[in-house]
Formats: sequence, C-alpha cells, structure tokens
Amino acid sequence: MPELAEVEYYRKQWDTGVGERIRAVAVHPDKRIFRECNAAQLVTELEGRSLCGSLTHGKQMLFEFSDGAWLRLRLGMTGNLYAANKDYEPSKHDHLVFECDSVALIFNDSRQFGSCRLHIGKELPSWWSSLPPQILDPRFTLEHCREALRRRSRSPLKSILLDQSWFPGIGNWMADEILWRAALHPALLGGSIRGSALKSLFNKTIEVARDALEVIGTDWGTPPTSWLFPHRWNDGGICPSTGEPLVRETIGGRTTCYCPTLQTLP
Repeated sequence: MPELAEVEYYRKQWDTGVGERIRAVAVHPDKRIFRECNAAQLVTELEGRSLCGSLTHGKQMLFEFSDGAWLRLRLGMTGNLYAANKDYEPSKHDHLVFECDSVALIFNDSRQFGSCRLHIGKELPSWWSSLPPQILDPRFTLEHCREALRRRSRSPLKSILLDQSWFPGIGNWMADEILWRAALHPALLGGSIRGSALKSLFNKTIEVARDALEVIGTDWGTPPTSWLFPHRWNDGGICPSTGEPLVRETIGGRTTCYCPTLQTLP
C-alpha cells in the first residue's frame, strides 16, 4: 500500500495539470472508489473548473479546483495517478479521468480499495483541517509521540506506528525501517518505551520520513542498500548493519521484518 513518500510522488504526477481547465470528466460510476461521493455530482461539479494545486496528508491527497472545489483521493492498495496526452483513451481500470486542454489526468485502481471524496466550498474541508499532525509538522513533537505510546501502552510498537491517528503516512515498510534504525524490537509494548528509547523512536520517525520523501517522493528513486528497505521483502535477507539474518514474522497482524541481534526483546 502506498505510504507517505509514494503518495507524495503520485501527487506530483498531476502537477502538469495545474492551471489547466477540465474539459470533461470520465468516470466508471458504479465502481467502489466512488463509495464516499456521488460520481455524477463529481462530474457536474468539476467539469469546466481548473486545477489549482494539491496537498498531501499521510496517505491522502487533496486537490484544489477553481471557484471552491476540493477532491480528496486515497490510493488504497493498488491506486496510482499519472498524466498522459490529451487524447488519452481510458482503460479498464482508469476509473476517473480529467480531460484537460493539453493533458489527461488519470486515477487508476485495479482493486478499487482507493476512494474519492468531494467538497464544495471556498475553505479547506473541515475533515481535512482537523487531521492529526503530520510527521514533519512542527506539531509532531516528542510529547505527541509519548502520548501515542501512553494511549496504546499495551500494543506492540509495530501496531502503534501503523496507527494513522498518531503517525499519518507510516505504513508497513516505513514502520520496519524506523524500528530497525531505532534498534527497537517491533513487539515491544508502547508502555515500555521511555527515556532514550522514546527519543530514538521520535528522532528516527522524523529521519525516515525525510529520507523517504527525498529518495522516493522526489522521483521514485531506489533506497540505498544501507537501509533495511532493500533487504526486508523476502526470506533470507541479511541485516546491512550487523550482517546477521533478518527475521520475518507476523506482529500486530502485519508481516514484520527485523534484526534480532540489533533489535533485542527482553
């Protein structure tokens, strides 16, 4: 599932349409991606408007249109955005296409776990402005991290990092990367993390978010072999820090990769 950096990359794919007038909107109205909005209303409201800009928050994107219209997109597991020439012919899984003056903007989602939500109004939708602090927001503080661990004191760290109400944008691979860099076992309970361990978790969360945005969010670059990322996907991976075998197991209901030599469990 796309995480913070992948979502930022996909957001940028529609940048070529900023300032473009939408001549027509093509939809597959019966698809699940429209479960949070009316596809016919989306077409009526957005045709004739221009794309003004976009924002991201965690795993969500928000696109602003002229004269007070906003479209939130979630990519789900298989969703992606891309741009094509203005004469583009939508394919089977292109469930939303903006046909602009000189470009086509496409939302493709084969499994339809993604979604759309439309808001008409001059101001940011309240459901967007009330979202929790993002990882690189000044409001994401050590105290915020401490409170997340306190509220979920009996949950494993892996589950806590995946909680979008506290750590928006963090998904499976980023959670593993954060815990590996912080040398914390993913099964440690939130209530056990204090002092230097808390500071390490906080600092590494910010570090991984910044690194991911720089490497992946810019141009879908390949993370270096010094990260856990290239070694975590298959059984038999070797920890780039210790040279020891990595372990893959289910923790908090999610497949998790860690180095038992580096990330010890008391």
